[in-house]
Amino acid sequence: MRSSTRIAPPRGRRGRPLAGLTRGNLVRELGAGVTLLAIAVPLNIGYAQIAGLPPTAGLYALVVPSIVFALTASSRQLVASPDAAASALVASSIGGLAVAGSADYATMALAQAIICGVVFALAAVFKLGFLASFLSKPVLVGFIGGLALDILVSQVAKMLGVPIDSSREFVEKLAELAGNLGEADLWSAVIATASVLVLVVGRRIARLVPWALVVLVGSTIAVVLLDLDGAGVDVLGEVPAGPPVLTWPILEWATWFALVPSALALVLVTIAEGLLVARAYAERHGYRDDPNRDLFAFGLGNIAAGATGGYVVGASASRTAAVDLAGSRTQLPAIVAAIGTLLLLLFGTAVLADIPSPAIGAVVAVAVAPLLGLREFAQLRRTARFEFWIAVVCFAATLFIGAIPGILVAFVLALVNLARRAARPALDVLAADGVPTDSLLDPAPKGSVTEPGVVVLRLAAPLFFANAASFADASRLAVTGAAEPVHHLVLDCEAITDVDVTGAEAFASLRDWLRQRDVALAMSRVRPGVRDAFERFGLLDGVDIHATNRAALAAAADTTRSAGAARVADATPVADEEDADGRSDR
Repeated sequence: MRSSTRIAPPRGRRGRPLAGLTRGNLVRELGAGVTLLAIAVPLNIGYAQIAGLPPTAGLYALVVPSIVFALTASSRQLVASPDAAASALVASSIGGLAVAGSADYATMALAQAIICGVVFALAAVFKLGFLASFLSKPVLVGFIGGLALDILVSQVAKMLGVPIDSSREFVEKLAELAGNLGEADLWSAVIATASVLVLVVGRRIARLVPWALVVLVGSTIAVVLLDLDGAGVDVLGEVPAGPPVLTWPILEWATWFALVPSALALVLVTIAEGLLVARAYAERHGYRDDPNRDLFAFGLGNIAAGATGGYVVGASASRTAAVDLAGSRTQLPAIVAAIGTLLLLLFGTAVLADIPSPAIGAVVAVAVAPLLGLREFAQLRRTARFEFWIAVVCFAATLFIGAIPGILVAFVLALVNLARRAARPALDVLAADGVPTDSLLDPAPKGSVTEPGVVVLRLAAPLFFANAASFADASRLAVTGAAEPVHHLVLDCEAITDVDVTGAEAFASLRDWLRQRDVALAMSRVRPGVRDAFERFGLLDGVDIHATNRAALAAAADTTRSAGAARVADATPVADEEDADGRSDR
């Protein structure tokens, strides 16, 4: 009887566009595309207004950039589109260079998208996606929460029909909103309140229904039938018809360079959020993703946005979740939404003119509210107080200093948090069986030893400038604070992956200090690359190296026995000589 081995079928090639699409799921993917279209159109109109751009900029960003990203990305589900945080960053960065709504402002938005595209492409080529790891969750929660609150102030003003300058800073906008509350329009407030209720309650009743589209259609019908435009309700106004056309921003070189810092901030935030979302869905549904290819796809998508009248394209977690809920497992919905948006631009812009601004404000406000991160702040406060305060500082910096300084503060705080953790790695005294018994970072270590006269230490980190001093001090404490005299110190190097110049100097200082006290220094379980580094720094003179901790302990015991025997041997002849002298005297 012949045995046979079953070979698992491949999961699909990552390089093929629209990977995962089959005849069996085509109808479902088309349906998910219609869902995405219904969600994306109203949101992109609102997000374009947040960015200080005309509605067409948000719609154009749904056409060519979406198709380019869908055909080049490795992620089968990640939706690339303008989002709330990116739109707020665009407004805050370009608002200081030009007046929102002006031709120069729109041109700068195009240039900013192109710069983002180039930076994304360079990040992909040089595989720099790891830089996003410096923006930890607390940093992102604080930064995006601050942007969200800034956005909400503008949307609340729009929902109440209160005129404010949305390009101003948070405190100024808040003061202007409070000062102009007397000008609030009753019909605007009614439309906004009804819209919020429909969005919140509807989502709980039927999540698959595009409630944002329902709200915009319903409120538009109400405005037309009741002539609310004439009663003081602000409406979107005429939207130019026509497809996106190829263009190129003409600016002075100084202006291009002035846009680079904000482009870097936009790229960093998109990398931090987008790659995490892409990886999460890939792991959930069992397909592979390539982060660097996705970065390159973001690069091409943003260049396409800048060249076709859109603006910066990032990763939309909410829309990715929506198409996932609709059953999509490919990028086809993005292409369907792009085609639908193009048809809207060609034949349906007239229906957009009477959309009431309070309804748009309600749609954006409900979409942005979760970004405040109230749940995340509460969780951080319960579980990690230091990181909670990092989030609070990022939140306050973003609100009161600005979005671009806020991202710089966030990055610096992330580095401070990293340095704080790196400066105090786990440094433990091990028992004979390898179990940690005493942390030398405690305010009052117990003075444990591994075996009589022997201490085995394990440093669970690279030995480098951030922790070199604490390593040397803690190692000395292990010797001087032990409950009994220590003759051997063994450093378990299994978790030491590297050593730099500062770490080498600290190790040499410790070695010399131990020699002065007749304490033997040994190392165990040293990685080959780390051993080479120690040899380059000349640190292994007089230091024994063992394959295991058990071998190191055995060698220490042999040395102790040999030393004891030598002492006995040295003492015996002296005694015999004294006896002989005594007999001769007698």
